[in-house]
Amino acid sequence: MISRLISDKVHSCFVPLIENGDRVMGSSRRILGTLGLLSCLVLSVNVPAAGAAAPPGPAAPAVREMPKVPFTQRYQAVQRGGLVRASNSSIACRREEAPDAAPCAEVKRGADGVNSDFDMFYSEVDKDPDTYNSTRAELKVPQGAKVSYARLYWGGNLRVGEQKPPEDNGRVLVAEPGGAYTEILADTVIGHRTDAGSDAYQASADVTPLVRKGGAGMWTVAQLNIAMGNSEVGAWGGWTLVVAYEHPQEPVRRISLWDGFEALAAGAGEAAGETVEIAGLNAAAGSAGKAGVVAYDGDRGTLGDSLTVTSDSGRRVKVSDAENPFNDVMNSTITEFGHPSFVRQPEHMNNLGYDADVFDLSPALSGGARSLSFRFTGESQGQFLGVLFVQTDARR
Repeated sequence: MISRLISDKVHSCFVPLIENGDRVMGSSRRILGTLGLLSCLVLSVNVPAAGAAAPPGPAAPAVREMPKVPFTQRYQAVQRGGLVRASNSSIACRREEAPDAAPCAEVKRGADGVNSDFDMFYSEVDKDPDTYNSTRAELKVPQGAKVSYARLYWGGNLRVGEQKPPEDNGRVLVAEPGGAYTEILADTVIGHRTDAGSDAYQASADVTPLVRKGGAGMWTVAQLNIAMGNSEVGAWGGWTLVVAYEHPQEPVRRISLWDGFEALAAGAGEAAGETVEIAGLNAAAGSAGKAGVVAYDGDRGTLGDSLTVTSDSGRRVKVSDAENPFNDVMNSTITEFGHPSFVRQPEHMNNLGYDADVFDLSPALSGGARSLSFRFTGESQGQFLGVLFVQTDARR
C-alpha cells in the first residue's frame, strides 16, 4: 500500500472571557485567572521526516519555548495499519493534605480526588539510584507491523512544593523493552506557560528509529522534569508515546497526529475553547474510528470539561465512555474506550492531573464524514491540551 498525504486545515480558536486577562489554569483549590485572547488560525499540514533520536550530550540544545503553541498537524498517512500508544503518569499522591480528601490509596484505585489535596511524590519503578522518577507502559504494536512514525510527548508542572528548572524541560530518558536508557532531546517548540500558581510545559521528540528497533513491549520513561510536593495548584505530569504502523492485513485507514499547547480557559463552557477541524477523511457510513487526547491538570470529579465531535453531515456527538463522563471527560484517566488497554507500572486509575485517553469515534461516523470538528472546553478550573490523534476507516 502506497502512503499518500492529504492536505488539511486545522482551526485553532479561542473566544475571550474577559478582555485583557491573561491568567489561566490551575486546580480545584484556587480561583483562577481568565483567558483573554482571540485566536483563530487556519494552518497548513506539516509532515516532518522521521529523524534519529539525539545522542546523549552534556547539555540540551536551546529549543524555543512559547506560552501558546497552536495545534498543527504533525503527521498523517493513508495506509493499511493504524495507531497505538503507550502512556503513564510520572507522579502520584503520597498522603492527604486537605481535611476532606479521600484516602490516597482509594484515589489511586479510582476515587474522585484532585492533586492539590495531596502531597505528591515521584513514581519510581526502575530501582536506578540515578533517576528520580520512572514509569513503564506497554506498547502493543501488532506482530508483523512496520512502524511508520513514532513521537514521544512529555510534560507537567514545574512549580509545586519545589521549583524545577525549565532548562531541563527538553530532555528525558527512554528505555526500550529490555534495553538501557537513551537520552531523548526535544526537537520542536516547547509549550511553556507560567501563571500565579503553575509553571506548565509540554515537550516532544521524533523517536521513530528507536521504536522501530525496540518494538512492542514495556517502555520506560525516566527523569521527566516535574515538581513534587503540595500547593493550591497541585502536581501533575506524564508521558505518551504515539506510534503509527503499517500492516498488510489491516483495513485502509487514515491516521493523523496533531499537537500543540493550548490553555483551556477556566469555566470556558461552550463560549470558549479549542476547535480542531480534520478534513479529507473520506469515511463511508458505518466506518469505525478512534480519537486519542493528551491533556494536563484535568481533575476527576471537577465538572465542566467536554469534547464534542461534529461531522460535516451535521451529526454532533458528545464524547464519553464508562470512565470519562461527557461533563468530566478530562478526569485523570489512561483508558481506551473506557477500559485499561495495556499494562502500566504503576497502574493508577486516577492519575491526578494527567489524561491520555482514546475514545470511540464510530457514533460520529455513522452517516459517513468528509470532515470532523473536535471541540474541547475547559472544566471550571481549566486545563491544558497537548495532543490529538485520530484514526478512521478510509475508502479504498
